[in-house]
Amino acid sequence: MTLPNEDAARAAAAELAGMRHRLTAVRVCDHFRFVPSSFWYRMPSMDPELEGWWQVFSLAVYSGHERGALAPFLRGERIRVAAVARAHGGFQQGQSEGHAATLEGAFTTDGLAHDQVGAEVPVPVPLPEDPARPPDGPPWDRCGVGEPATTVRAVVAAAERLYGGAENAPDAVEWLLDEEFAFGEPYGATGEFLGELADAVAHQGTCTDTTVESVPFLTELVCDDGVAPGTRLVLLCDLLRLGASGPAAAVSVADRVVALGGAWEESAAECLTRRAIVGELPRLLSRWEEESDAVRFALAALTAVCGAHDQRTASRLATLPAPAGSSRAHVVSLMAALLGDDREALISAVDRLAAWRPSVAEKGAGPNVDVRNLGLAVLPDLVLEDLWSGITAEV
Repeated sequence: MTLPNEDAARAAAAELAGMRHRLTAVRVCDHFRFVPSSFWYRMPSMDPELEGWWQVFSLAVYSGHERGALAPFLRGERIRVAAVARAHGGFQQGQSEGHAATLEGAFTTDGLAHDQVGAEVPVPVPLPEDPARPPDGPPWDRCGVGEPATTVRAVVAAAERLYGGAENAPDAVEWLLDEEFAFGEPYGATGEFLGELADAVAHQGTCTDTTVESVPFLTELVCDDGVAPGTRLVLLCDLLRLGASGPAAAVSVADRVVALGGAWEESAAECLTRRAIVGELPRLLSRWEEESDAVRFALAALTAVCGAHDQRTASRLATLPAPAGSSRAHVVSLMAALLGDDREALISAVDRLAAWRPSVAEKGAGPNVDVRNLGLAVLPDLVLEDLWSGITAEV
């Protein structure tokens, strides 16, 4: 937890101790910058916004159950801890799990405020369970991602067609046109190559100027019938995730932004990436009639994520195989609300999803999360999960 002052930090730490957290420490932010023996001594702050703020670190131990059985309970605990941080004017961000003895041995005791030897957080009986999931939609037609060598050749050919040579290509593409790449070790699986391409475009999912420049190339691949259908679908989902990167970031830092008294601003690269995708949408949507239902499903989601209130795409949602009551129908309802810019419908769609999708419920548990950002943030994972069963490793 990060809190605005020492008193707030100590009060929050006392609450965690009352919840039976075994170890609780209270330290000023960037504590090790003030410790002469530390590598970080007198180093510039990594987060100057938090100058003068305090942090609380704690260790909570749970036992008697397999990790999988504890998942719904632990989700509730994370929500509860975040609420404690908000109640004291701060925010919770970051957590990890591991073997209790290992974590206890590694716990930094500087500023130790509460040491409750052997304490464990009581686990309720019976344990909470995840809600029942609605039935899936009808299976998609299966589509392969193609053999690795064939996929690489098709992607390289598209790069040559667009840029001619490496000197004209964006940084995320130039390696495909490098002579050394042509003689490199072959990929064992197409997914491995697509993962490397996605990481080159947006390292660890972070949009940069290179990401913006790469959007036309990804669009070219999605529209290239020489690229296997499954690979085209994976690349379309990559665009979907990039288009939602700004709102996803907003959801993850919503409590922090409010605690610091500021307003969230999308990064320039995230904004420009989304605008670049919007610029490519007409080309992508022009192929609607010739695409498979799976691609249409992804295209509708991409249109919704990019903030294009496209009534033609909204009207096409009714043609997708999404029977009433299915999980897919709930996802399509979210798309319709976003495409129609209908706040009441959006709230209703998100609530329906949260009723059976725990990750949606957890992301939206705090009062500081904007419902539109939440809808945009969760849509890519919902779409990819639905589509994944139809994507196969072989053509």
